[in-house]
Amino acid sequence: MSTLASEFTKTPGWLDWYAGPVKPRFKLPAGSVDAHCHVFGPGAEYPFAPERKYTPCDASREQLFALRDHLGFARNVIVQATCHGADNSALVDACVASKGRARGVVTVRRGISDVQLKVLHAAGVRGVRFNFVKRLVDFTPKEEMQEIAARIAKFGWHVVIYFEAVDLPELWDFFSGLPTTVVVDHMGRPDVGKGVDSEEFALFLRFMREHPNVWSKVSCPERLSVTGPRALDGEQQAYCDVVPFARRIVEEFPDRVLWGTDWPHPNLKDHMPDDGLLVDFIPSIATTPEQQKKLLVDNPMRLYWPEEVR
Repeated sequence: MSTLASEFTKTPGWLDWYAGPVKPRFKLPAGSVDAHCHVFGPGAEYPFAPERKYTPCDASREQLFALRDHLGFARNVIVQATCHGADNSALVDACVASKGRARGVVTVRRGISDVQLKVLHAAGVRGVRFNFVKRLVDFTPKEEMQEIAARIAKFGWHVVIYFEAVDLPELWDFFSGLPTTVVVDHMGRPDVGKGVDSEEFALFLRFMREHPNVWSKVSCPERLSVTGPRALDGEQQAYCDVVPFARRIVEEFPDRVLWGTDWPHPNLKDHMPDDGLLVDFIPSIATTPEQQKKLLVDNPMRLYWPEEVR
């Protein structure tokens, strides 16, 4: 690789991931899956995409797997980071190196061949991600995404969608027409400042009720919270203002929820979370052993390792 290709400068103000997470107090159920995380580079091996909107720090597969073991997870689902565009090489490398303990969600373009899709499938890929957050990606025509969704449905893959709550009315019809299981990142990014009974969040719940193929990740409280890692009144519950949103989804749709760390937490501006404390957030949103096992084991296994589910 050329020297030019391996050089990169992080986005000014970029917050690197927290290197000393505590050991969680919450004991994860055996076989738990971190169902949303990323790898970045390393940039010297896997250069970041020229069209990227940000340049991150390195976050390698070895560092991800070390975190997996430290927190007590058995497996990972690695989601393609927008900084790598449609070059999924770093993700595929991590999936292969995991020896079956990681699955992948990739970004692809219309020109990908069926042979290339089969190669990705063999590496452990089980889904594609469509990103609608305008500050992170350039616009992709909906016809292209519909074509991709139809093609990947033949492989039994699903579609992951990332959008912000205010955009759901505009995207409703497109999402409703997707011919696969659809997984929503981070509860559709509700504005928690508007409260759990807001019209925006009510619309998201209605979307899930009316579409039994739609799942939700109840993840990223650090991205959604107004109160932050400690509540304003001094209570020791991290991100307590997000709890009612995630708990409501878990209680109403226990068989269609997933959870992930979002390590290494790209584009956070005000603080970098301790991943051990994020794990300790789980029992506040999935309050019974049954809910916890569905959230962390049964649901991700059914979606990503169905061949192992009996």
